[in-house]
Amino acid sequence: MLRYRGGNLARLVRTVRHLRARQVINRISRRVLRPAVARGPAPALRPPTTTWRNCDGRSASMSSPRRFRFLGQQAILQDAAGWNDPALPKLWLYNLHYFDDLRAQACADRAAWHRDLIDAWIADNPPVTGNGWEPYPMSLRIVNWIAWALAGNGLEPAVRDSLALQARALNGSLEYHLLGNHLLANAKALVFAGCYFSGQEAESWLHTGLDLLEREWREQILGDGGHFELSPMYHAILLEDVLDLVQLARIYPQAIAARSAAWPALAGRMLAWLGAMSHPDGDIAFFNDAAFGIARTHGQLSDYARWLNIPVEGNSPAVRLADSGYVRLESGPWLAIFDAAEVGPSYLPGHAHADTLSLEVTFGGHRLVTNSGTSTYAEGAVRNEERSTAAHATVEIDAESSSEVWAGFRVGRRAHPFDRSVSSAGEVQTASASHDGYRWLAGKPAHRREVRIDATSLIVRDTVMGEGNHAVVGRFPLHPLVSQARPDGRGWTVELPDKTVLRVMVKGDAECFLSEGYYAPSFGQRILRPVLAWRYTGRLPIGVETHFEL
Repeated sequence: MLRYRGGNLARLVRTVRHLRARQVINRISRRVLRPAVARGPAPALRPPTTTWRNCDGRSASMSSPRRFRFLGQQAILQDAAGWNDPALPKLWLYNLHYFDDLRAQACADRAAWHRDLIDAWIADNPPVTGNGWEPYPMSLRIVNWIAWALAGNGLEPAVRDSLALQARALNGSLEYHLLGNHLLANAKALVFAGCYFSGQEAESWLHTGLDLLEREWREQILGDGGHFELSPMYHAILLEDVLDLVQLARIYPQAIAARSAAWPALAGRMLAWLGAMSHPDGDIAFFNDAAFGIARTHGQLSDYARWLNIPVEGNSPAVRLADSGYVRLESGPWLAIFDAAEVGPSYLPGHAHADTLSLEVTFGGHRLVTNSGTSTYAEGAVRNEERSTAAHATVEIDAESSSEVWAGFRVGRRAHPFDRSVSSAGEVQTASASHDGYRWLAGKPAHRREVRIDATSLIVRDTVMGEGNHAVVGRFPLHPLVSQARPDGRGWTVELPDKTVLRVMVKGDAECFLSEGYYAPSFGQRILRPVLAWRYTGRLPIGVETHFEL
């Protein structure tokens, strides 16, 4: 069950009530029952028809046979205890167990290191204890070892025996307590193991994995192609998984050809969604948990798709991702990506931020307004701050977050958007929505935002309806490369990296001020940056317009 450390019991109830019964039951059973894992030799291998090719773009994480860099932190694996070193963050240790370097750039040059590391992992990680035997790292490692083998690196019998043992352990510990992207990773690993090996046991893994993929894709991939956890970073990870499975079906056509016919079309829809959620610089927008360097970019995944003969489409100026709730608006030099989305699936909001009605803005190819990003998953003040409404380009009321984010991956009370609309008239693109995340406050305030762009300007209209006195703050955090932000009457002037100067003006009964915040473009990295803001304290309703123009 969710751990309760005392404190806000009502918040815990608001969080737990959204869980599915299967999640609760599986959490209990995982604590009570220890699954038995059948040992024994690995099944025979299934002959592949061709070799494996990795998607480009994964950076090397090994700089020597025992030196690793993950999440901006470098460490050396000194001995067997290092695989579970309590001095290192849990997520860092997970990455150590993934073996992603086997599929990174120039991995062939490090093949001898990889072979030694695989042998060390088997010797140092007895079944079924430690981080490496948890289902998620086990899933990623199974795929990476098999892809490495299919790329021309033969596995010794002892390694194949370990790989089969891991597949058996995974098959008995699927992550039904979490569901979402974790369960898709479990399913992918079983399909890889079921294709790599042959015989009755392997067929069982294969069909379990295929059944899970089909069922979970129907639920998790929305009609517009987006993944239902609504994180562009995790969407890109899962898109690469789909493309990997398309390639696997071509390596083992007799094993899964009959059930893989729809996979290229699925990949195409997901690729289009990722394109709509990427900026002109090629990288993702920061909504919910998102950071650079974890997933492949839209360009890298497009190249992978083309190699697999999957069509790659371009973006239109205005894209409404109706099932996800995001909107991409583009006119002249302006691009805005607007979040009118739910925080995520009701039973799985762990990667959600309190970012409802936030937006990100690019001008002339340069990022201008950005959300917080993600530097850590470790529970604490930094994680809380990066998930808070105050760290995003949206409106905060009474110093509260629009959704009740807490404890690293928990969400109690959630904001729900409504009255969403999108329109287009020539060069003018407009999107608007409201949300109810503050209705629990006295006077039941509700935030409505309209974003309008044309070739010359971007206008953000914020309205807060309701009753009573409230403190309202609207923030527009700037990208750190916006080198100058100077007060200028009822607004500011800002200078972009190419020396373009923009004027930002605030209209309405609000006070302008300049503050500071942090931008977290990657794990382990936080950069100080200016934040343009307005505030109002008084009776509702209130309306404020923020104009960005040359």
